[in-house]
Amino acid sequence: MSEEHPLLDATLRPNPPMSPRALKIVLIVVAAINLIFALSFVAQGAWPIAPFMGLDVALLAWALRESRIAARAFERITLTVSNLRIARHPARGHPSEIALNPYWVRVDFPDTGLPGARLWLRSHGKSVQIGGFLGAEQRSAFAAALKSALRAARGG
Repeated sequence: MSEEHPLLDATLRPNPPMSPRALKIVLIVVAAINLIFALSFVAQGAWPIAPFMGLDVALLAWALRESRIAARAFERITLTVSNLRIARHPARGHPSEIALNPYWVRVDFPDTGLPGARLWLRSHGKSVQIGGFLGAEQRSAFAAALKSALRAARGG
């Protein structure tokens, strides 16, 4: 096994929202329902409610768009015998990369099964959280795979 051969090469991605087509259908259905209610309020003389019904649809469209953008983020973790690289690619902003010596890296993950448990990599006073967008089961499975790969990198 050469030093450059990856012992672990994983790309962590958040679960994407529905497909763009499904999101459009949801937005169209909500807009149609809000339009019907807005027209009924206007017919009863309660016209000030109509703009808020439109604002409701606009905010939903914004939230769905933001969720699609957030789903573009990913983290790539590459482990070789001599290096552990964490490349972060946020949905917005510039990518960053962190390199750690795998011999000293400690995986800190309280495997309690609770959804809020965070996966940390700690080495020489540095702490790096990874997989924050993963579900509890995915985070637990990745922590186990990473621990196993780190043992292999250390020769154990």
